Amino acid sequence: MEIKKLLEEVKNGDLTIDEAEARLKTMPFDDLGYAVIDHHRRIRNGCPEVIYCAGKTTPQIIGIIHNMLEVGDTNVLATRASEESAKEVLKEFPDAEWNPAARTLVIRRKPVEKYGNGKILIITAGTSDIPVAEEAFVTADFLGNEVERVCDVGVAGLHRLLARLDVIASANVIIVIAGMEGALASVIGGLTDKPVIAVPTSVGYGASFGGVSALLSMLNSCANGVSVVNIDNGFGAAYIANSINKLSR
Repeated sequence: MEIKKLLEEVKNGDLTIDEAEARLKTMPFDDLGYAVIDHHRRIRNGCPEVIYCAGKTTPQIIGIIHNMLEVGDTNVLATRASEESAKEVLKEFPDAEWNPAARTLVIRRKPVEKYGNGKILIITAGTSDIPVAEEAFVTADFLGNEVERVCDVGVAGLHRLLARLDVIASANVIIVIAGMEGALASVIGGLTDKPVIAVPTSVGYGASFGGVSALLSMLNSCANGVSVVNIDNGFGAAYIANSINKLSR
């Protein structure tokens, strides 16, 4: 796809042969010394490389973004960004979208085709699970999906969930995000024929062991069709949901 575009630019006179050759050399990846940017990932699996900001310095994050925009000709999603890094990124890229709850940064430079055949529904057990849900929402939206949220419908007040059965039935894929004992994933798994991706969160009291209790509960779910990602991994859940949703196109 990228090579075809490159050939068209040469044919139209927008690029010289030497310029095209130089760009081809950087197409597979760019080695920045501290990061090796995979520019072919979007061609291979439909999504550009996503920047995981935790553990990276702000200059490293900015350098990666510059390279992805200049060479990869793509939109950019960065996850787990600190507020300090986000402020500096916004100075460098004023059009970046900062979501403090999700800790994500999005830069949109190209239109994204929306999938028209299915909706991803994100459900949280409690309000405290919303930061993980926001990471999932931003990711799924960035990848071109129709996304809807339903928050704070955990098993402590099951009538709240039952009042939203029409919304559940309208979804193509459901992401269920819950801490404490993580029971909500099993309940929803028993109410729908759609794939359920369960996300345990680190929300809970001492015996929740930072999300391990919810993780084990979800892994041991007796409901059919429930899969589980790691603790607080809203990004991973959304990426899987996107892959499932694409199959319905």
